[in-house]
Amino acid sequence: MGDEVLVFAEHHGGKPARAAWEALAGGQRLARDIGAAVATVVAGEDVAALADELAGAELSEVVALTSPLLRDYTPDGYTAALFQVIEQRQPRFVVFSHTYQARDFAPRLAAREGRGLIGDCLGYRRDGDRLVFVRPVFQGKLCADTEFVGEPPYFVSFQAAAFREDSVQRGAAPARVTSVAASLTPETIRAQAGEPFREAKQAVDLTQARAIVAVGRGIKGPENLELAKKLAEALGAELGASRPICDSGWLPMDRQIGSSGQTVAPHLYVALGISGAIQHQVGMKGSRTIVAINKDKEAPIFEIATYGVVGDLFEIVPPLIEEIKKKKPA
Repeated sequence: MGDEVLVFAEHHGGKPARAAWEALAGGQRLARDIGAAVATVVAGEDVAALADELAGAELSEVVALTSPLLRDYTPDGYTAALFQVIEQRQPRFVVFSHTYQARDFAPRLAAREGRGLIGDCLGYRRDGDRLVFVRPVFQGKLCADTEFVGEPPYFVSFQAAAFREDSVQRGAAPARVTSVAASLTPETIRAQAGEPFREAKQAVDLTQARAIVAVGRGIKGPENLELAKKLAEALGAELGASRPICDSGWLPMDRQIGSSGQTVAPHLYVALGISGAIQHQVGMKGSRTIVAINKDKEAPIFEIATYGVVGDLFEIVPPLIEEIKKKKPA
C-alpha cells in the first residue's frame, strides 16, 4: 500500500479549476498530517499544459492521464481510467473537491474499488492517531464526525472553500510530470457527452467572486436592496443573500449563499443585516475577510467576522459608500 495522497485535479476550458487548487491544498495538508507524499492526477486527451501548470505546486508527481476517449468528461471514462491509476499506485487517500463532476463519478470509482467515500466534508481533525472527517447533515443543521473503516485507499471529497486555493504550497522546482496512457475502448463509454451545461442568463457563479455584499432580513424590504447594490458597485462586488431573502423572492435563488445555496470563499465578504445562522455560515465561512454590520450585538455572524460593526446598516452603509468612492482613483 503506497504512503501517498492522490488528488484529482478537475479542469475546465484548458485551465485547472479553482476546485483543483482547493483540493490540492487539502491534499497537501492531509499528506503533512500523515507523513505521506502528495501527487495529483489530471485526465484528458491532451493535458500536457495543465500538468505543467499543476507541477508548480509542491508535489511528488503530476500524473497526466491521457486517452482520446477522455477528451470529453464521461463518468464511465473517468472511472475506468482513474481506477487503473489507483490500482497501480495504491494511495492511502484519494482526494476530490465536492463538485458536480466529482459527485457524478467519485462514488462509482470508490464502489469499483470496494471502498467507502466520505463526501461533502467541511474539513477534518486529528484525534490521537485517528483522522475524523466532519461533514454537514440535515441541510447543515448538524455536523457529523465520520471515520474510515477497513483498508485503504480511502476516498474523500471536500466542500468548496474547505481549503483556500491560495494556501497551496509552491515547490522550489517543478514537480515531475509522468504521462500515463489510459487503457480504454469505445465500449467502455456507455454515454456520450452532450453540450456543456450553461446556467440561465440571469444566473451568477458566486463561487468565483472576489468580493461579495450579502443581505439578510435586516434589509427590511426589497425596496432597500438598492442600497446594497450601490455598496456592491462601489466595491466591485457581487450581490448575495441569505435564504429568507431568496425565499421571499426579493433576489433570485442563484444569489443564495448557505447550506442550501452556493458555498463561497471571496477575499471580502460584507454581511448586511445577516444574523449568521449555521446554515448561512456553512456557505461563507471560508471567506478571507468578513465584515459584518448588524444591530444585534449577539448575532452569531460576529463570532466569525474579521470586523464587526454593531449598528443600523441604513446609517452606516451610505457614508461607507461615499468613503469608498473617495478612495477610488478618478
